[in-house]
Order: sequence, then C-alpha cells, then structure tokens
Amino acid sequence: MIPVVSIIMGSTSDLKVMEKAAELLNDFKIPFEINALSAHRTPLEVEDFAKKASGRGIRVIIAAAGMAAHLPGVIAASTALPVIGVPIGASLGGMDALLAIVQMPPGIPVATVGINASLNAAILAVQFLAQEDADLQKKLIVYKEGLKDKIIRANEELKEIKFDYKTN
Repeated sequence: MIPVVSIIMGSTSDLKVMEKAAELLNDFKIPFEINALSAHRTPLEVEDFAKKASGRGIRVIIAAAGMAAHLPGVIAASTALPVIGVPIGASLGGMDALLAIVQMPPGIPVATVGINASLNAAILAVQFLAQEDADLQKKLIVYKEGLKDKIIRANEELKEIKFDYKTN
C-alpha cells in the first residue's frame, strides 16, 4: 500500500490526540502513514519530508503540534499539498498552538481545525480525497448521515428521561 495521507506530529506524546485521525482513516480504508518530526529539532528532515511527500504519493498532510506549533506552517512552506493543522493543547489551553497554526502569512495557508480535533482533520482529509473518488464520496455521505442519525437517536432517548417539570 502507498500512503495518500501523512499524519505528522511534533512528538510521540501527541499520539493520544492523533489516534482519532488514524482510526477514521483506517475505517475509511485510506492508506496513511504516521511519523514524528519536529520543526525545531529536525528542521532539515521536515523540509525534506515536505518536498518529497507529493512524489511519494501523499495527497494530504495532517500536521499536529503544540506550544509554538510551527510544524504545520513549515511543512506548508515547502509543499503545494494541502496541509491540515491540528493544534495540540500542550500549554495555555492550546490557544498558543491554535494561533500559531491559524495565523499564517499570505501564500502559506494551513487549514486549521480546533484544539485536539484530529477527528475533524481526518474528515477534512477525506473530503479533499473524495473530490476525485466517487466511492469515497459515497462512504463520506453515509458517515455524515450516521452523525445525523446519532443525534436523532439521542433525542429519542432524551424523551424517556422524566422530571417533574420537564415539558417534552
């Protein structure tokens, strides 16, 4: 299998957050890779990875980082592939990472999801890939319908909860 999505994290301590992205990609049967690279500790390796990713078949990069969170931006600066940034809540409630990822200079965009929201990053990656894959588009529609059904079922369950002053 050749990976089409690359999950990159600044440290293996981010794996607990990034597992949700890996699980979703796995459920959708999308080949992916997971690696740790640091914009600050391994800058040459990050640049090399970003420049070679497309040639290896990667089509979307999900990059997670906490604190200064330069990894997604450094990757985006060296590739034309879409980069999805996942801010990790390592300090300051993750706001430092969120701002570092979302506030990119003109010409170097990074699609950014919420703090620790790796599942949303994976769904966004699937949406990018589904633009050219009708079967994947169908799976995505089924997945999203399942989200709607989950809420409908939750409301049915809430109807069964009784309180003296509950009106529904």
